[in-house]
Parts: sequence; C-alpha cells; structure tokens
Amino acid sequence: MVKLAKDEQEMLDGKHGRAQQRAMEILVLYADALGAERFVDTNNVHLFVGFHPYPEVIKILDGDELASKFLLDTDEKIVVDYVKTFNTTHIWAMDLERWKIMGAPESLHMLMESIRKYSIRTGISLSATCTPYQVGNVPTKGEHCAWTESSAVPFCNAVLGARTNTEGAHSAFPSALTGKVPLWGFHLDENRRGTHLVDVHFDVNSIMDWYLLGYYVGEMCQLAVPVYNLKFNRIPNISMLKGLNSAGASSGGIMMYHIIGVTPEAPTMEAAFSGNKPQEAITYGESERRQTYDHLNSAKDNNVDLVNIGCPHYSLEQLRDVAQLLDGKKIHENVDLWIWTAYQLKSIADRNGFTDIIKKAGGQLMTDSCPLNANLFPKGTNIVATDSAKHAHYAPAIGGVDVFYGTMEECIDAAITGKWRGELK
Repeated sequence: MVKLAKDEQEMLDGKHGRAQQRAMEILVLYADALGAERFVDTNNVHLFVGFHPYPEVIKILDGDELASKFLLDTDEKIVVDYVKTFNTTHIWAMDLERWKIMGAPESLHMLMESIRKYSIRTGISLSATCTPYQVGNVPTKGEHCAWTESSAVPFCNAVLGARTNTEGAHSAFPSALTGKVPLWGFHLDENRRGTHLVDVHFDVNSIMDWYLLGYYVGEMCQLAVPVYNLKFNRIPNISMLKGLNSAGASSGGIMMYHIIGVTPEAPTMEAAFSGNKPQEAITYGESERRQTYDHLNSAKDNNVDLVNIGCPHYSLEQLRDVAQLLDGKKIHENVDLWIWTAYQLKSIADRNGFTDIIKKAGGQLMTDSCPLNANLFPKGTNIVATDSAKHAHYAPAIGGVDVFYGTMEECIDAAITGKWRGELK
C-alpha cells in the first residue's frame, strides 16, 4: 500500500476539508492500483473539466454537483472553495463564443456555462486548449506534473523534460485539489530511458513529415520509449514537435521519447538509452513514409466539404502563415474552413489582423474546443481535408467522414478551389 506523508494523512483524515479528503481517497485507491509506493508534490496540473456532453450529464447544471459526480466520483455534493495548484484546462466541448457556428445544441451551451462559472469561482483556468505549453504552462526540466491530453503529455515529458503520466479527469482533478500525484511511470528515471531505436533515413524538415514520422513510430512502438536517430537541415520547432507528439499518441500511445541532440535528456544516444539495450531497431525511410501517407488519406472523391486545421491547436506562427496564405483570397462556396487555436493566441491574432484576414476570406477562427471531441461537423460534411495526422486518424471513425491529409498549403488550396490537389512530394 502507498505510504502517506503527514500532510497527506491529514488530508485523508478530513483535517483540510471534505474536498481534499475525497480527493485523497481517490488518489490512494489510484496509487494502490498502480503499485506506487508514495506520492510526490506537484504544482502543475492540466485539467479535463469542460467536456461532458452525455445525456445524463447535460441535465445537471449545478457546478458543484457536476464536479462531485464526474470528477470526485460521488453522489455527495462536495463544495470546492479553491483548487490548490496552478492549472490549465484541456479543450471544452464547444467554442464558448462560436458554439452556434459549430452546431452545438443549447443544452450543451448551458452545461458549458455552468462549468465555466464553476471554474472561475474555484480557481480553475479557462485556458481550454490541448496545447497548454503554447499559453504559458511551461514546466521546467524535472518538474512533476499531472497532465491530461495525449499529445501534451509527450511534449511535457520529452520536449520540456518535465515529468507526467497521462492523467484522466478523475485523477487530475484530485491532484489539483491536493497538490499530490502518485510516484510511478514517467515520474521515475528508470521508465524514461529509451527502449526502441528509430533510424530515420529521410530528411524530416516539414510539419507534415514530422506528423508522418510520429504516426509510423507510434504504430510500431505503442507505449514504448523510442529514440530518434536522424539528420535534419532544420532543428524542429514547436509546431513540428507538436505534430510528432500528437501523431505518435494517436496511432500508438507514446508518452515519452528522445531525439538525439535535441530533447533535453538525450544529448547523446548513450544518455537516451541510459544503460538500456534497444529492444528493437526500427527503420523509417521512403517506403515507410509512403505507406503512412497512403494510410492517412482515406478519401477518393476530390471534392472537399470541410477543411479542418489546428488539431492540436495552431501556434502563433501557424496562424501567421495561414493568414498570409488567405490574404486576398476567397473560400469556395461549397467549402467550410475551420481553423482551431487557443483563445489566448486568437487574441493576438485579433490584434495582428490575422483574424480579419481569415474572416474576409470566409473562414472561421475557432477556439476552446475541437470538433473531434464533440463530433460536430457542418451539416452535409462527407469529405474533410486536414494537415493533422491526429485528425486524419480519428475523424473517419468518430465523424463517419473520409479524409485527405496533407500540408497547410494544400489544405488552404482545397478550401479555395473546393478540390483536393495534394500529393506526397
């Protein structure tokens, strides 16, 4: 059984209020199930609170009742005064301002409003993004965190060198209330060592190719820790690594990886494996690239109904680039263009005129959410174009649509012409 420190036992005994007591009850069960011997302190939690669009949930509009039932797993109504840790929040079920454009029902809007008010009252951040690192949540190397969202977790672990497992709504919320997280998994040095060597025999220099690489390796490695050995003409930026992370977490479940000479725990191959011998050597070249690209492109008819880009949320650099591509252009009358980003970055886009350019072209700059989670697409959508391997992976099953996958430039061309003309070059 997990061993409790003095403050943890006090919380479990109810000396710090019922909310922290219930949170510790859940965390103790969680830690015991995982085999964790103790807890570690955390002051960085990425929460999952804004997405509960199920019939039995939509009827509940009291924030305390919602949190109690679905985050603290009790029918008892527990009132939270203020969460203990610094936190950000994962995407919500809809764009809080443009929910009608998404086609969200009024009942879902009322539910989100209830959660929004609850969050403000209890100190839960309204960041509402799948990329917390783009809006100010940037933990330092070695910092223990409790993050939800599959694509954000490998960014936290691999790119920043902080430490987290993939938490769910029912573990992250208790961690935010208590400032505690079980010490297991990727919080421990021995689990962060590389397990599989990936020799890359192709110049990976575009966002699209980082997506393709991540998707292929995710399929091959699943939950393992790949070590990428590759040459590149350009050190990957945030948007490239964001693509690698989300793709590897979609086709597999990669939560930690190393890129030799790039990520903080892999200055050398020896450091990346840290005494481990590679369990397998994986080769990625032209044929694997082509295989992955063909797999992600499920559409046959080149008529495009919706262009959906920004999954994960676009960076400021990507917003700048897409605005330049759309400047002076018009979206085809038969196509919808949805571009997704964090609310905070949209505010900068508003100031810089990027949003006006997108609107004048006929597109929508959306925030707070992702259509995959709420399964909301414009009426009549059958074929979607995207520059996200994650979106291309999930959309056919979730939305029942066919997908074209390519570059940002190819997606914008499809939005303007109504036709998909992308190809692997």
